[in-house]
Amino acid sequence: MIWVAYAVIYGLIFLAGICIGSFLNVLIYRMPLGINIAKGRSFCPECKNKLQAKDMVPLLSFFVLRGSCRFCGQKISRRYPAVEFLGGMLAVASLYFFWLTWQALLVYAAVCILLVIAFIDIDTREIPDRLNIALFVLALISVFLFPDITVIERVIGFFEISLPMLLLNLMIKDSFGGGDIKLCAACGFLLGYKAMLVGAFLGILTGGMYAIWLLLSGAKSRKDHFAFGPFLSFGLMVALYAGTMIWESYLEIFMF
Repeated sequence: MIWVAYAVIYGLIFLAGICIGSFLNVLIYRMPLGINIAKGRSFCPECKNKLQAKDMVPLLSFFVLRGSCRFCGQKISRRYPAVEFLGGMLAVASLYFFWLTWQALLVYAAVCILLVIAFIDIDTREIPDRLNIALFVLALISVFLFPDITVIERVIGFFEISLPMLLLNLMIKDSFGGGDIKLCAACGFLLGYKAMLVGAFLGILTGGMYAIWLLLSGAKSRKDHFAFGPFLSFGLMVALYAGTMIWESYLEIFMF
């Protein structure tokens, strides 16, 4: 009955992941406002009442409270359970690809940071430097946990997307945000040039499709900007899990 053991392990990892997802919601809300993330109990953004423990059970509380604050009745954004659920699913994905290893823990930490970056960029059009620094610290640690990615591959990855973005930004003002450039540099060192190319391609592809939709729908004009961080984060998440596999599959199909 080995499948029962696997089901229990994956279930426990999912539960741990949704709890971490709940903390990610705190980061997403507090970091742009400069609120200390380590002090003070969670509160309703509308009425400021401090939440009780029963109000903060990941996923469950949202449905028990029917998506509304217990105190003021204000609707709770569906983003909160969505981020919690994503925290659980990303934990399961990390377990699936890397099992119970330090590699899985590092990758999960990285995708959690990318998730926070995506939502903060949606809200503020900015990516906090602290999050990019955290990713670069993980990249340095990954040198020891992922020795199959050579240092030279990491250095190339550091520059291959971030440098062209920087040069383009110098030629066309505000074509990319500084946070996006730093994000590509940190993740390039983390992933190496192969997986970084995959992540950047997926980010540009999905971001480009979204931009076309905005233009066709009239929601944005050609001079308007939109948050690119969420699309870049999505591509980098995929690259962290399967970037090398996608790269090798591409070479097998088109190069031989």
